[in-house]
Order: sequence, then C-alpha cells, then structure tokens
Amino acid sequence: MKNLVFVISVFWFIFLFSFSPIPCQEKDSLTLPYEVRLNKRQPPDIVLKTIGIKPGMIIGEVGAGRGRYTVQIASRIGPSGRIYANDIRQEALWSLKRRCAKHGFTNVETILGSVTDPKLPHAALDMVIMVNVVHCLEKPVALLNNINSSLKPDGLIVIVEGNLDKAPSAAGEWYSRSKLLKIYRDAGYVLVREETFLPKDNIYFLQARKR
Repeated sequence: MKNLVFVISVFWFIFLFSFSPIPCQEKDSLTLPYEVRLNKRQPPDIVLKTIGIKPGMIIGEVGAGRGRYTVQIASRIGPSGRIYANDIRQEALWSLKRRCAKHGFTNVETILGSVTDPKLPHAALDMVIMVNVVHCLEKPVALLNNINSSLKPDGLIVIVEGNLDKAPSAAGEWYSRSKLLKIYRDAGYVLVREETFLPKDNIYFLQARKR
C-alpha cells in the first residue's frame, strides 16, 4: 500500500510539473508595469535564449515601439553589441531613448522608418527581430522584403508572432500560421526553423531565398 501511495505521489508531481506555465521574469528592473502581461505570454529570457542572442551581436528590431524587447536585448548584447531599434512612430522612439538613458544603455540607436522601409543599415546585421509586429503591418510583404539588404549573408529574421490556430478568439487581429508562412514566402524568405513551445505564439526563423 505504501509503495502504491509513493508511486501515485511521484506520478502526480510529474504531471503537475509537465503542465506548469512557462516561467518568466514578470517584474525585473527592465520591465514596465503595463508590459507584465505580455512578458508572461512571451517571456523575454526564454525567447531570447531560444533565439540565440549573445554579447557582441548586431541586431535590428523592427517595430520596437517603446522598447519592451529592446531593453532586454540591449542588456544581453552588452557594450560590444548594438541594436538598431526601428519604428514608424517618432513619439515611441523618443520614449525609448529616455528609457535607454535611464538604464544607461549606450548600445541602442533609434531609427524612424516608413511603412515599407525600416531604413536599417546595409549588410550590417546578424539578425532582425520582430515581436508582435507582422499582424500590425500595413504592407508586410514589402517591409519584410526591404529588410533583406540589411542582413549579413547568413543573417536571419526572427519573428515572434501570435498564432491564430492556437488562439481562435483572436480572430480579426492575429494571423493563422498558413497566412504568416505565405507572407514570408511572398517576401522572398524560406522558413529554416520554427519553435512552437509558447502557448499562443510561434517563433519563426527566416532566411532570404537564394536567387
């Protein structure tokens, strides 16, 4: 009987552990109060480790906004790295500049882009990151296509984006996986890797199609 109780207890522990939510830094020093909810959904620590952010990398971020992910990336690439934070809203970039100054980040450069041109530096980036951006773009194919010239020869675009197939209640806002993949193909990219462990999002790793 004791053995049976022990086995049941072990099984129950494993069951609970297997289905526990993904941990994240909900209230680190870089996170603003209104960002906590999104950081629960897309934990920066886990996502950036999965992506492979390392010190010294040169990163572009399209749709950086007020910097929820920008400051997380800046803290990880260190002073030897650089992040070019793009947005089409000047007021958001002003807010991001103040945020970076507050934290002492000197490795962040803001760039005001247009609907179709992110205006990132030419052939300079190891990676371009987009978090919660594609479904907001007015012309996603044109914008993604124009990112290609900013990447180094083996550079990647990494997109963290809600998957409508996982969250049907987001219809009208998010895109299905099939629609996202079509946008990527039409923009001239191939999917080289995909991570699906987040409950509501997928992480897509794209590389320019060889011509």
